[in-house]
Amino acid sequence: MHNSTAETPLTAGTWNETRSTQSPSSEFSLGVLVLLAFLMVLLALVTILGNALVILAFITDGSLRHRSNYYFLNLAISDFAVGAFCIPLYIPYALTGTWHLGRGLCKTWLVMDYLLCTASVFNIVLISYDRFLSVTKAVSYRAQQGTTSNPVIKMVAIWVFAFLLYCPAVLFWEHVAGHSVVPADQCYAEFFNNWLFLLCASTLEFFVPLLVVTYFNVHIFHNIQRRQWRVSTQDCKRPRTSSLSWRSCLLPSPGASSPPSEAEDSVSSLTRSWKPAVMANCPSPTQNSSTALKKDFSVSFCSRPGAKLQQDKKIAKSLAIIVCVFAICWAPYSLLMIIRGVCQGECIHKSLYEITFWLLWLNSFLNPFLYPLCHVKFRMAFMKILCPQKFVTLRSPKTPSF
Repeated sequence: MHNSTAETPLTAGTWNETRSTQSPSSEFSLGVLVLLAFLMVLLALVTILGNALVILAFITDGSLRHRSNYYFLNLAISDFAVGAFCIPLYIPYALTGTWHLGRGLCKTWLVMDYLLCTASVFNIVLISYDRFLSVTKAVSYRAQQGTTSNPVIKMVAIWVFAFLLYCPAVLFWEHVAGHSVVPADQCYAEFFNNWLFLLCASTLEFFVPLLVVTYFNVHIFHNIQRRQWRVSTQDCKRPRTSSLSWRSCLLPSPGASSPPSEAEDSVSSLTRSWKPAVMANCPSPTQNSSTALKKDFSVSFCSRPGAKLQQDKKIAKSLAIIVCVFAICWAPYSLLMIIRGVCQGECIHKSLYEITFWLLWLNSFLNPFLYPLCHVKFRMAFMKILCPQKFVTLRSPKTPSF
């Protein structure tokens, strides 16, 4: 989820420049290098497996294939590629301080890194926007729930915009400038020390998306608070147009002289089917049963808005968690990248910059764990894949819907 990898080469390049071609092996003992290598490989493996599980769950579980989850799938694809391609190629570079894989693969790695990380950020914006619509524009949102063309177009647009932000500069900067500033044994972007370009790109990649998702979150919580206040002040008063609910209990008693009409017959059959739930509150057409009916109808009338409100609260909480993790992982790197560009790497310690860089990849590592934490359907799908016996046991009585 991060433009992190995109900046990875930058990190490595700066690291090597500031220490005057010293390799990490000259700074760390063999034991420390082995520990670092183990942690890097572990991060890559868990990122791959976690996001592969999200993709597999989406493929095997049809209940996950609705509009909002397509965006989570798009996010998982970009995170999976970060773990499968970007991190493994960076590990030997980070440990040795030298790029051994050639100029062509270096360019490919840089393009993929910037593309994947930028796409991750834009996917989070798209997820926030989708959640915003589901809460504030519920009616129109549900009307479009069955169409997949609209989400697919947005998903493709994400990748196009992500490519245009950094990749042309990665590929053609040295041709426009007329020369390359990157040594043959290094791999970082030509604009690594151009603070003006980094400021503009980071604004579009991190600061603007962060403001946008914050705006969506604030409006979602404001909408929920307003609706919650409405429900509490109105106290779920019974609407006046409740003819079906009144008629379902105002049936003629067995001793009534007038024959039932056709409408009453249909209502009677409906009432018989509802007998366990409704007739308990409507034993006879007396004043007491009418009062009980009013109370019962008020509960049923309010249950649906109440359920929607609770669901929207869950959506808001899950979105807030994902966005907060994104901000924590991205903010340090984005700020230090600009500062480092202004002072040409002299004012930022290389270790601090390296830590903020790995925070970006940590975002891709954490996202698969956030899905089951925030979404019951993802949690059930993961359980179905990893623990099918336990899933069957839990499923046998009845699985609560999300």
